[in-house]
Parts: sequence; structure tokens; C-alpha cells
Amino acid sequence: MKRKILIIGAGGIGSHLVQFLSKLEIYHIYVADSDSFEANQECYQNFTHQYWGINKAETMESSFESVISIPYDILTDGQLKGYDLVICCADNLDVRRLVYRQGYGSDSKVKWLDLRAQGRNGILISHLINPSMIDTLLTGPEGSFSCQADNWDGESRNIDMLHIVMAGIGAQWMQKWFNKEEVNEYMVMNI
Repeated sequence: MKRKILIIGAGGIGSHLVQFLSKLEIYHIYVADSDSFEANQECYQNFTHQYWGINKAETMESSFESVISIPYDILTDGQLKGYDLVICCADNLDVRRLVYRQGYGSDSKVKWLDLRAQGRNGILISHLINPSMIDTLLTGPEGSFSCQADNWDGESRNIDMLHIVMAGIGAQWMQKWFNKEEVNEYMVMNI
């Protein structure tokens, strides 16, 4: 039986995560993203120039057989229900707050995973996290930001690749978790 997962955000992390998971052919992958692919994102997101200006979720659906696109924002608790796992790959605190409101541990209404990268730093946070850490994890700048470092100059030679690492770690965590193997409640990566 294929697992039904929702990936929120098809940018730096999400676009690579979709590629990794779709090759396994064991997931029904729903991808939610209202953004369109921009030319300056090609050097670190898993899209090519032919998709410039096209919605990222729809691009994922046209590129991978196992993907169903949701080309709009996830804004309500109800939109998170019905999935075996919700994976937040959006660099936006409002989306993360929505996901985290679903609860923690065995009391979580929705099982979730949060994958983050910013420059040379990355973190995986799961619904298994100790709730005492949540206030710290949900602080930071409002709005959206890139998985690249704040000081990234837009040059390909200065791209940090930790977003791809986090997509791989997220895929591995999912495989272990769905197989009922031991997984970390969170992981921090710094290069």
C-alpha cells in the first residue's frame, strides 16, 4: 500500500525531496506550492529553464508520475488532514506554525516533519520533538526567505548545498519512520 504524503513547498528542499521519493514508487506525493519558478532559482532548485514562470507544484506533477499538484497555499488545519505524513519544506514561519499546531508525539493530530536549510545550516524537526523546544524553533524573521544564506550574492559559485543534504536526510528519516525503525526527533547539520 502506498503512503499518502503532503510536501508543503517545492523550492530548494522540496523540489529535491520530490525527486528522491518519487523514484521509490511507494508514495502518493501531494505537492503544495503557490509560487512560480524564477530564473534566479535554477542554480539551486530542481527545475530547468523550460519551467520559468510556471507554478512549482504543477511543474512537479508534470515531471514526476507519482505527484499530484496543489498549486495554492496551505492555510488551514483541515488541509493537513488525511495524509500519512506532512512534510514542511516552506521557509515561512506562518506555515510552520500551522504544522506545529497539529501537536507532538503520540498526541499529534497530524504526523509531521519540518525540513529547513539556510546557507550552511540545516535542521530536521519531527512531530516527536519535545514540546519545550517549540518556542525556540518558531522564532525568527516573519515572511518568506531562501534556503541560501542571507548574504548569498546570487552567483552559482557561491551556492550552499545543504538544502540537498536536508532533502536526503528527510527522505531517509521517512523511510525509517514508515518502517517503524528508530528515528531522531530532530537533527542539526552545520558545515
